[in-house]
Amino acid sequence: MDNNQIMPTEISIKNKKHMVKGNVIRAAVYARSKVIQLSTVDQERYYLIYYNNALIFGGKLDQVEKGTFIYKATQEGITIEFPHPILRALIPEGTVTIPNKSNLFSRLQLDYSPQEMVYILTTLDSFFEKEQLIKAIDKVFFHFRRNGKFLKSFQILQMLADFAPNFKSAQERLTAQEFSSYHHFYHSSSLPAILSKDPLYVELNCFKNRTNPEEQKCLEEIVNKQDGLVELLLWLENTEKLIGTKSIEKYTGRALRFMTMEEWMLILAQLNINPFRVLPDSESVINKMLQAGNYEKTALCLFRFINDLPASFNANLLIIWDHSDSTFVIEHFDEFIKLLQHLPHSEKTRRFEQKVFQCAEFLLKEHDLKTVYEQLSPIQMVIPGLEVMKKISEMVGLLENPDRMMELGDYYAEFKQFDQAIDCFFWEMELDPQNPAPVRKISKMYQSKGMIQEAAAYQKVLTQLKSNQETG
Repeated sequence: MDNNQIMPTEISIKNKKHMVKGNVIRAAVYARSKVIQLSTVDQERYYLIYYNNALIFGGKLDQVEKGTFIYKATQEGITIEFPHPILRALIPEGTVTIPNKSNLFSRLQLDYSPQEMVYILTTLDSFFEKEQLIKAIDKVFFHFRRNGKFLKSFQILQMLADFAPNFKSAQERLTAQEFSSYHHFYHSSSLPAILSKDPLYVELNCFKNRTNPEEQKCLEEIVNKQDGLVELLLWLENTEKLIGTKSIEKYTGRALRFMTMEEWMLILAQLNINPFRVLPDSESVINKMLQAGNYEKTALCLFRFINDLPASFNANLLIIWDHSDSTFVIEHFDEFIKLLQHLPHSEKTRRFEQKVFQCAEFLLKEHDLKTVYEQLSPIQMVIPGLEVMKKISEMVGLLENPDRMMELGDYYAEFKQFDQAIDCFFWEMELDPQNPAPVRKISKMYQSKGMIQEAAAYQKVLTQLKSNQETG
């Protein structure tokens, strides 16, 4: 399977009384949050914002402004573009309803803790005025401070200052004497110590700085206790950690909770990890795909590692060759040459003649004779002595010989190229108008094309020629 075989994921979006459908083209994961980008048939762009897999809000945007959360998520988060196979696992549902904008803040207040609600508000700046969001966050801050919950109010203030760095009031309050002990705690304590007091802050901070070893380790410990998908994405992002069978076995178990083995094999292949060397079940997966008739999809799974497959795969390679459509073979001709090279010489029997003939027949519909010969010629190095290649070679030689157009026409007819055959027989008919043979062949070609009237007309000419010969 390759990316071209992956169908887009469609989401139906209901916004008030309006319903649109769009295909997911991108997902950006930023810690607990996620942005899903869709494109409609009218090329409109919709964005959906999630928190812990729950839809928060969304809508149509003509452009994403720099500095907004959506922009930050796509630039600093883990971005997955269609047609990556893991994209489907990031889509919680196929139909979503955009919440009512007017009561969204009150609904968030009911569904989430105040700190979570404030963080969620900072992700909505593409859909709400920033001043409106700052005002709502400020209310939470003052509520905690009035009630003497200074740690909670400081946590809110940190998010507000990070969200609105130009909001002078937030910056001044952050350095106020009443918060100095908390300020010192956050800047001098270890990540595990802060984690016990403020897990959301640590998770966001570690995700933002996940390239640093300490933050990376802490983030891995956090996400290991969650649903596993973010942990998998982080592992895939850190390619230097991909080496090692134990690591691959561990994350294969994680991956199969969200995708099929076929999709996981493709992801490993994209990372230049040969799934047929590291996954014990890979060969049985291939066998099942072939039994289900997915020959071309199986071929695309194998092509990248065709030179590094165990000999036990040879029987499967033969099945793929036998059952692949000629158009697919032409599209992936270089890969099929490698496939044939991988097989032992004893397997290269006359069974290949028919497939190469079909390929030649297909190519002759689109290209001239010399081009077809050049395109197919590499197969002679792998399977010498093919009759079809001898015929095409002879046809190329006949192109410049006007005395042998009948032979060339017969070859074209054999490859079902009836128009070219008719041209050859016309040439012969003009050179020798009294010869019934080319007329007979022209009539037969029109019959093969399903042009009954034209075939009948040349049949009359043929009858007249025979009559003239009999009376002459």
